[in-house]
Amino acid sequence: MKFNDFLQHLSTYEPGKDIELIAKEYGVKEVIKLASNENPFGTPPKALESLKQNANKAHLYPDDSMSELKNKLAQKYGVKNENIIIGAGSDQIIEFAVHAKLNPKNAFLQARVTFAMYEIYAKQCGAKCYKTTSITHNLDEFKKLYEEHRAEIKIIFLCLPNNPLGECLNRSEVLEFMRGVDKDCLLVIDGAYNEFASFKDSKKHLKPCELIKEFENVLYLGTFSKLYGLGGLRVGYGMAGAKIIKALYKLRAPFNVNNLALKAAAAALDDESFTQKTLENNFSQMELYKEFAKKYSIKSIESYTNFITYFFDEKNSTDLTEKLLKKGIIIRNLKSYGLNAMRITLGTPYENERFFTEFESILKEL
Repeated sequence: MKFNDFLQHLSTYEPGKDIELIAKEYGVKEVIKLASNENPFGTPPKALESLKQNANKAHLYPDDSMSELKNKLAQKYGVKNENIIIGAGSDQIIEFAVHAKLNPKNAFLQARVTFAMYEIYAKQCGAKCYKTTSITHNLDEFKKLYEEHRAEIKIIFLCLPNNPLGECLNRSEVLEFMRGVDKDCLLVIDGAYNEFASFKDSKKHLKPCELIKEFENVLYLGTFSKLYGLGGLRVGYGMAGAKIIKALYKLRAPFNVNNLALKAAAAALDDESFTQKTLENNFSQMELYKEFAKKYSIKSIESYTNFITYFFDEKNSTDLTEKLLKKGIIIRNLKSYGLNAMRITLGTPYENERFFTEFESILKEL
């Protein structure tokens, strides 16, 4: 059977490894997953209660207006319902944006190392990809590439903070860059981890309402998979001017997010004690990871997310990842990004201590 030619050159997204499969494959009783940037404290109590209360409604189609969740998001972020679209994860909103703007005659721009789904979705449309040579977001390189290919580039992706590296630009430099972009070029600001960056440093904080007010060509993305602990329910959102949202809605299938997920997401927004606990734990534990890296001369980038990335010179990240798997610890090897590095999700104090103990024994054996 023949398929479309673009599939021959399209990479498959590599998800985190499954806990049960690793336990079975390696014969490990206790497996700790620090690979997919999930919330180490699980699901917010208020979201769990919502799931229990609404479980008997699983046979019903969801409210396709999604008004309850939109109302709460609108109130939280100072926007209107007409400025919001809900997706099955924020990556579905990325897919909508790409199909709305890209085709084989134009191009998109991104950092060399960033969220893989930008490129995967864009190449499905046959669009050309321009990437910076720097692995992190270097706005001088973004400006240069944009100026050279201004007529072609119809989407610019800025992942703030950036996955899988963790760095984050300041709000002021982001706004300055955005002001030099043509209005017909869609600026996608992926804020999947922006709550973490905002907690750590107010200079990184991006307000969707301010972005929408100044820029008619901006699309801000958020998710309930990270801070809000609902990765398994797949709920994300996009915020933009009404014209952009109307265009994206034409690509959305009805009932694209299930009713239990919508209810749980709305409840999670109310569980502020849970999110505060998550943020405080995240950055207190981050300091331990930085100290560990310093102790063993491991390079890392200052992270504004719920993960940290370790870079290696002589040691091989693939070998290290495999050794950790044998000890029941799943982390993310970044060889698929062309990096000799590993990304580690910050877990609970117990999970992190287990990582330090096992990884230290591995390093001492080398």
